[in-house]
This record gives sequence, structure tokens and C-alpha cells, in this order.
Amino acid sequence: MGTPDFAVPSLNILVENGYDVVGVITVPDKPAGRGQQIQESAVKKYATSKGLSILQPNKLKATQFLHQLQALNADIQVVVAFRMLPEAVWSMPHLGTINLHGSLLPQYRGAAPINWAIINGETETGVSTFFLQHEIDTGKIIFNHTITISKTDTAGSIHDKLMEVGASLVLKTIQAIEKNEYPQIDQAHLMTGNLKNAPKIFKEDCKIDWNNNCENIYNKVRGLSPYPTAFSSIKNEKSTLNLKIFVCTKEVTTHAIKAGTIDTDNKTYLKVATNNGYIHLNDIQLEGKKRMHLADFLRGFAVNKHTHFI
Repeated sequence: MGTPDFAVPSLNILVENGYDVVGVITVPDKPAGRGQQIQESAVKKYATSKGLSILQPNKLKATQFLHQLQALNADIQVVVAFRMLPEAVWSMPHLGTINLHGSLLPQYRGAAPINWAIINGETETGVSTFFLQHEIDTGKIIFNHTITISKTDTAGSIHDKLMEVGASLVLKTIQAIEKNEYPQIDQAHLMTGNLKNAPKIFKEDCKIDWNNNCENIYNKVRGLSPYPTAFSSIKNEKSTLNLKIFVCTKEVTTHAIKAGTIDTDNKTYLKVATNNGYIHLNDIQLEGKKRMHLADFLRGFAVNKHTHFI
């Protein structure tokens, strides 16, 4: 059970290792993009290429879907980046339902664990496999795998790393369950200090506050890049436009300049004042334009003494 690219390697590794994947459950096809053309999920595209049986329920509690799922007679269900399942679904297989989660549980339970780990400045994260139960992301942990978050990693780069190590962890988990040799660690035994959650990210979470410090702003940009992307509003005497920031660097220094003030040579650099230094913009996207490097932006956008970020 899965939807995006993140779930594909986990499905692929089970297929490549000879497991009988009796069914693939993913979201219904839906229109997307400017042309509103019907798009299939990444998982469906892969499953189709391998000739796997596919179910695309609109409602997971629908009687017809539950009958179809029951008819598959699966020993175990594997969930990777899918939807929240009702008990009627996750309790169906006799070996249970396992989930791959993009954090070291019990930390960062929720919809956006990769983003929040980087936004919060963590130096490591990982993936965990666990059995589903009633409360989301709280089931007994089977295995986990830790990776380092470097100072230049983004949500995109960590996503890609966890996608691959996660697939290996899914295989390890299935092999252990098959042999009936696997731990079940109660998450309550791993709780030390404050738990950090990873709720869904909304637009207001992506707005940059230039009164913040360089480290926090830098981590926010990394944690939201390439999607959903940190942004700010750039204002001059004519208009106010939103500007997405994909890549930046930080310069910690003492100054007495108002936060949001721009310093630029209008050719090679543009830096924005924070409460303890500057954020240098490198890779950005102005509202209504394509993503571009800073030099290309400066060639087409006039920055003067009235231009500043708000």
C-alpha cells in the first residue's frame, strides 16, 4: 500500500526478491498540473509495469473494497507513504500490517518527518518499521536504521537516502517476520525527553520570519526544499511578490540593520539581513516565473533602496 516515489523501491525490492505480491493498493488516478491531465501514482506505474494486481479505492471502509482486499488473502500488508488505515484494513492479515516511517520513532510521528527533522536542526534521522495499531505511528517497532543529516542536506536529499535504506529495511523486516525472528519494541520504552512531532506542513509554516536567526532560517529553507518550499514576500515601490527560496547560505555576523533589508551588487550576490547576520540567496523562484539562479534573477529584477523583504 503506497502512493509516491518514496514507496516504489520498497515494492520493487519485494518483487525482486521473489515475494508474491498479491495486490497493490494505491490512490485513484486524478487530474494534475495546468492541463489537468489524469495522472497515475508512481506506485501504480511501477505495479502496472510488473503486471501486479492493483486496487484503487476511493474509500478504505467501502464494503466492496474490503471484500476485494479479503479475497487477496494476504499474509501481511506493507504500508509505505499511504493513507491512514481503518482497523478493518490493518487488522485483516494474520501476520499484521507493517509500516515504514521516515523517522527514528517515537520521534517525529506524523505526516512530514523528513521536513521537520531538518527544520529543527537535527544531525541524524532514519527509518523505522513497526506494526500498525490504533494510534497513528505508535505501534511496536521492529527495526530502524539511522543516517546522518549533513549541514547541506535538504528535505529532497534526505528523502532520496531514506527511500533507498527504507526499502532495505522493509526487506529485512519481511524476512525476519517470515522466520518468526523479530523484535517488537514498545515505543514507550524509547521515550526520553520531549517528543517532537511532525505534523502536516501548511503554507503559513513556509513563510520566513527575517527577525529570526540565520541558523533557524537556513534550516527552514533546507527542510522545505524542494517542496513545499520556504518563501518570503519581496516589496518595492510598485508591487509585493512572493519569492520561493530553494538554496541559500548563511553569514553570521553582528550588524545594526533592520531584518529583511537587502544588500546586493545587483549582479552576483543578494543577501537579506536577519537578527544575527545575513542569508545569501542562491536558487530562487519569483512568483509567476521559473526557478532560477540568483544571477539570472538579478538580470531581470530591479533591486533598489526601496526593495526589501517582509
